[in-house]
Order: sequence, then C-alpha cells, then structure tokens
Amino acid sequence: MSLPHAILTALLEKPSSGLELTRRFDRSIGYFWPSTHQQIYRELGRLEQAGHIRVLPAARPARGRKKEYEVLPAGRAELSAWVRLAEDPRPVRDPLLLRMRAAAVVGAHGLAGELRRHLAMHREQLAEYLEIEERDFPPGLTSEEDRLRHLVLRGGIDLETFWTGWLSRAVEELDGSGPPVAAGPVTGGR
Repeated sequence: MSLPHAILTALLEKPSSGLELTRRFDRSIGYFWPSTHQQIYRELGRLEQAGHIRVLPAARPARGRKKEYEVLPAGRAELSAWVRLAEDPRPVRDPLLLRMRAAAVVGAHGLAGELRRHLAMHREQLAEYLEIEERDFPPGLTSEEDRLRHLVLRGGIDLETFWTGWLSRAVEELDGSGPPVAAGPVTGGR
C-alpha cells in the first residue's frame, strides 16, 4: 500500500482538510499504514498537482481558512486501478526479530525486558482493537463497506493476538519458565 492510495481512500470516505485527514489517519488507517503529518501534507500537494484531488471551493473566501480536499474522477480511477492490481505478500521485517537473531550471537542480556515491553504494547493495542470492534461493529452489519472495514480490523486483531501469544512464549522461554522451542525444519537462514 502506498500513502497516496491511503489518502485517496480516506478522502473518498469523507472530504477533509489536511488537519482533519491527519486526525482521521491517527484513528484508523494509521493503525496499519502509519504516516507523519508532514508526509500527509506533502502527499496532498502531489495528489493535487497530479489532478487526483482538488481543494473544494469555499462559499466565501476567508483568511486562514482550512483547505478541504475532495477526490476527482482521475483520483478515483487511480485508486480503482490500484485495488485491482496483484501484489505478492511482503515478508515480515521487524527489528525485534533481527535483534533476537543478533542476541543469539552476542548474548541475550536485557532482551527479556524488551520482549516484555513489546508484549505490553501489543496487549494494549489488542485491547484497543477489541474495543473498536465492540463499539463500531455490532452483529448484523451487512453492507459490503462495513464487512470490508471489519475484515481489516479483524486482521489487526488477529495480528495482535499472534504477537501477544508469540511474545508470551518467547518471554517464558528466555526466563526459563517455559518449554524450549522445538527445533523446526529451518535452522539456518537466508
């Protein structure tokens, strides 16, 4: 996914000013595609220059008025074409996993504490996602839009469930309170 497509998606959901868009990003799309406010503002300028979005005309000119953006037909076409593209899954690229591999070489002193910190953060994120699910997705939602948005949230819930389970086992293993990890078929590495 790219930032321009994330912005087009958000603006098609609701035309917004840059500030409103960054706030909405922080509460939704930013969970799985984080971006800084500066990146979003920079991309708004590029999308406008490319003819994918425009500033909505104001009823009356006002100094200091927030620009509100909407998606133009070219932007909708770009987003539709992007949705239809085939894209291979990307490998996980998490610095924590690399640090664990490095700890196997230089020693794991202090690593269990970092794993506990990550575990706490993933538990907190999981709780937040479950709260959003309960609040925003009651049983019986049937529109395609609601089902797709719920599936994205369920993906986040499932990922956080994976991380909390895996990190719990990793902490137990490093503390010596859990069973050793069984050796799998892949021991070396790429």
